[in-house]
Amino acid sequence: MEIRIRETGQVMFEGEFRASHPNTSFPPQLTAELLDSMGADVVFEGAQAQPTRYQTAFRNGVEQVNGKWYTKYSVADMDQETKDALDAQQAALIRSQRTQKLAESDWTQVADAPVDKAAWAVYRQGLRDVTAQTGFPWEVTWPAQP
Repeated sequence: MEIRIRETGQVMFEGEFRASHPNTSFPPQLTAELLDSMGADVVFEGAQAQPTRYQTAFRNGVEQVNGKWYTKYSVADMDQETKDALDAQQAALIRSQRTQKLAESDWTQVADAPVDKAAWAVYRQGLRDVTAQTGFPWEVTWPAQP
C-alpha cells in the first residue's frame, strides 16, 4: 500500500509510514480512517498508460481524482536509437521464426520426398521473401504451407 502525507505531499510505502512513526502501535491492517486521523491518505493504483510501439510508460507521481489519490502514469516517445534497437530485435525474431519454418520444411526438398516439390518450393521462397514485405518487421504475412 502507498500512502500520501497531506502536509508535505510525500508518498511512501506502508513500511516507510510505519517506520516514520516509531512510537506508534499500529494494527496489522491500516485503514483509511486511521490514516485520515494521522493526516494521510491511501494512494490507489491508477489507470495504466497505454503506450504505442515506440513509447514507454512510466510512473509520474500521484493525482487526486474525485477526492481520492491515485498513481499517475504517462508515456514518452522513444529516441531514434531505441526505436532502431527495437526494430532490430523484432527483425531478428522474425528471421529466427523464418529459419525455423525453413528447417521444418527442409525434408520436402529431398529427392524422394512424397510431396509436391514445386508447391513447397514456392512456400519456401515466400518464407525467404518475408523480409521484403511492406511493414516488415512488425507486419508480416506468413505464406501458407501447401
